[in-house]
Amino acid sequence: MMSYLISHGAGRALRVALLTMVFAGFIPEVAQCASQDLLNTPAGHDLRAEHAVLIAISRAGDRLVAVGERGIVLLSDDNGVTWRQGRSVPSSVALTAVTFVDADNGWAVGHGGVVLHTRDGGETWVKQLDGNLAAQLELQSAQAMAERDPQGSQRRLAAAQQLVADAADKPFLAVYFSSPEKGLVVGAYGLAMLTEDAGAHWHSIGADLENPGGMHLYSILGDRETLLIAGEQGMLLRGSALGRPFTKVKSPYHGTWFGAVSAQPGRELVFGLKGNAYGLDDGNQWAVADTGERTTLTAGKKLADGSILLASEGGRLLRSNDQGRHFEIVSAKELDGSAITDVIQATDGSVVVTSIRGVKRLSPTAIGREITQ
Repeated sequence: MMSYLISHGAGRALRVALLTMVFAGFIPEVAQCASQDLLNTPAGHDLRAEHAVLIAISRAGDRLVAVGERGIVLLSDDNGVTWRQGRSVPSSVALTAVTFVDADNGWAVGHGGVVLHTRDGGETWVKQLDGNLAAQLELQSAQAMAERDPQGSQRRLAAAQQLVADAADKPFLAVYFSSPEKGLVVGAYGLAMLTEDAGAHWHSIGADLENPGGMHLYSILGDRETLLIAGEQGMLLRGSALGRPFTKVKSPYHGTWFGAVSAQPGRELVFGLKGNAYGLDDGNQWAVADTGERTTLTAGKKLADGSILLASEGGRLLRSNDQGRHFEIVSAKELDGSAITDVIQATDGSVVVTSIRGVKRLSPTAIGREITQ
């Protein structure tokens, strides 16, 4: 899922814009996302939460859990037909990614370096990490590295010191857990934090990623054997499960990647800016995917029947029935052209998408009918 674009400007200052667009009602929060007020202010109840800017969606068993602006967490127990807000969320920053390892245990990450954890399927959440602590952890790791290698680690040490000075203003953009205990979060400026005790403690593994330029990291695709991290300027990193190190994969495209999906065993599909998507097989051979799309690809999901869906900021869903080699547009009246931010398949076969105008459910019939140009 491509949660937020972060572009480079003078001094590499963050310009955070959801799906490359500026939302008048959203900018005030973005500008203040690192403030202690938002980090420590519980998310409020919003009667229009179902139509808010929603950024990511996951399954907690049979339940659907969507997250988005102002710390909104939405729950559905009927495959996306109806929604309600979670009872207790301790932070009001925008949440950018969410994942569950079972019906109960899940994590959400977002602005201000926040990491939230739930043990009851998204009803209630606790804060495990924020940008202030994450910056301190990164500084500790950089200082330890500097003691071992005074000449070769000054750049990372200076960056870590700047993180501390900036306080909690760096978002996490992706989260992955291989088990209820072991997980990884990544985000802006190459931040990467690992836990091995369900989030009770975190430590920086930035030094274990072959990312000396501190490229922003947007997504994690993984299973119990291997991980693929995708980021800006063609950055792709592969690691063995949650072991280390993560080494750079030569990319066929030097624009930003926003996500990846497992097309079939031994074949991954990565996607990003300007409709670009490429398949990668076990032999590290790349093949361009014919998406027919020219806008940014924001999310992808493999469906139960083996087909692959990609979503675009143009509000389109693209479907492939040949492991991601060719795509066609899904014709579904439920889609209104709003930029899609994430996509998932519910247990009844329906597809649910999050977008800048909330959440929408496409019935199994809608997804199954003939795809058209």
